Amino acid sequence: MLRFLIKRLLGLIFVVIGVTFITFLMGYLSPDDPVTQLLGQHYTLPAYTQIRHAYGLDQSWYQQYYRFLTGLFQLDFGLSYYYKGRPVWDILKEGVPVSLELGMWALLLQLIIGVPLGIWSAVRANTWMDTTNMIGMLILYAVPVFILAIVAQVVLVGLDELFPQLNWPVANWGTPWRYSWTDIQYKLIPILLYAAAGIAYFVRLTRTSMLEVQNQDYIRTARAKGLPERVITFRHMFRNALLPLVTVIGVSFGLLVAGAFFIERVFNIPGIAGITLNSIDTRDYPVIQATTVVLAIAVVLGNLLSDILYTLVDPRIKTE
Repeated sequence: MLRFLIKRLLGLIFVVIGVTFITFLMGYLSPDDPVTQLLGQHYTLPAYTQIRHAYGLDQSWYQQYYRFLTGLFQLDFGLSYYYKGRPVWDILKEGVPVSLELGMWALLLQLIIGVPLGIWSAVRANTWMDTTNMIGMLILYAVPVFILAIVAQVVLVGLDELFPQLNWPVANWGTPWRYSWTDIQYKLIPILLYAAAGIAYFVRLTRTSMLEVQNQDYIRTARAKGLPERVITFRHMFRNALLPLVTVIGVSFGLLVAGAFFIERVFNIPGIAGITLNSIDTRDYPVIQATTVVLAIAVVLGNLLSDILYTLVDPRIKTE
């Protein structure tokens, strides 16, 4: 297992390095000059030269990339252009915990709601309950999350007008990783909405995976032995239907952290989405590069999690 993990980590490190190189080149080759934009009306040639030297922009591209890459291993992403010398990591560390919390809770809800619903639907396949469940999940999966978010905000505003004592917040985020009643009020609706499409996807995937294995020979043998249906469902069917779910769980872990842009924007959540969009507007390339690398690392770790879960679920997969 150790050798397997080392091989996977080495491969993923090269992926991250590739992402950093592409991201760096996009900023380096951009036609916009961040120093000129930073100076604005106060532009003078001496000031321009001094600032370019301070940020290392007067060096060759490979020197700049080497400095960026070596700083990455020390969590040093350089200095922000827009915030005039503020370390990029100081900016990121305010938003990363918020986006991570949103993504982790959304994934947890997807699993504890979506997987049991999928099993229930597979056990009752082709009944009216299964059909109703699948229609509901299809609608939930098809509606974009930002539409759900806007509708939820409208409903909350209406409820606050009808019941002033409710005073349910429609935007912002509580204190990260704290769960007082006030914090829960801020976090509950965004987390539920962000998890909605994933719940529908896990329901449909679990149902499909269960139905694929229910007609296998070992399932018929288990029924012929007279095993209880509950044992057949969970010990034989579900266990052998786990591989597709494992794949999605690992990838979803990374994509949930990376894909929070819409929900954070609509609910004005101070996560990594707001930081990224603001840095794009202001041509703050060090912050753009840093957020891209952080999101790439999240996706890469999700894939690594999938590989590890594979070996735990199916021992036939070699780890050498």
